[in-house]
Amino acid sequence: PNEEMIVELDAGYMDGNTMAVGAVAGIKDFANPISIAKELSKDTVNCVLVAEGAEKYASKKGFERKNLLTDRAKQLYRKRVKEIKERELKPYDGHDTVGEVVLDCTGRIVAGTSTSGLFMKRAGRIGDSPIVGGGFYADSEVGGATATGLGEDLMKGCISYEIVRKMKEGLTPQEACQKTVNELDAKLKKSRGLAGDLSVVAMDKNGNYGCATNIQNFSFVVYRENEEPTVYRAQNIDGNTIISKATQEWIDEYIRERMAPIQE
Repeated sequence: PNEEMIVELDAGYMDGNTMAVGAVAGIKDFANPISIAKELSKDTVNCVLVAEGAEKYASKKGFERKNLLTDRAKQLYRKRVKEIKERELKPYDGHDTVGEVVLDCTGRIVAGTSTSGLFMKRAGRIGDSPIVGGGFYADSEVGGATATGLGEDLMKGCISYEIVRKMKEGLTPQEACQKTVNELDAKLKKSRGLAGDLSVVAMDKNGNYGCATNIQNFSFVVYRENEEPTVYRAQNIDGNTIISKATQEWIDEYIRERMAPIQE
């Protein structure tokens, strides 16, 4: 939830065949906002809506309203408020964005994102996720990309568009991801001394994928037809992203940490 313990969601969707885009931001009480964004992409205008306007549109289209503030989220919120008062911690640590790049059997590439944004963000804050070219981008003639991390920094590099542009120039998805992350990371550090979390995944029109990050522990999933979904770990080591298949032990520990009881 945000700083007022309200869940505000952002989502974006792009069809690489038609270049159609749909997005919602600051929408409350609707599950799966990516579905609303996809519906909006059918329009050529008024396809990016925020807050009350997005909620009215979703209701009109028959999307079900649902309270998304879970008991666990409330516990995390109360714990963090207490920690901030006691230890002067920053409220913005932690983020969870779901991003996908998909290639179907016809060659169509789509990209999308869905997120509740930074934990305890300022009410009304919008990150990169619903911003075309920032949080997501798709071009079926080239490929697609999606991003997660500190949205305010990801947007500054138009990072998803930039990755697709580099692939169009001939770079592999991995090369495009790594070069784009490194360039933006260096630019941010040069201009103001630090860079927020930057993590990206991409896929080209042939199904080759890439991933890059400037942090020590990022994970993503690859799923191919007739294969089991595979979880991979990505780690930044001296400016290079090292990718390895996640072990079952690592996955189990990740789940345990995420679901561990919260001590308020």
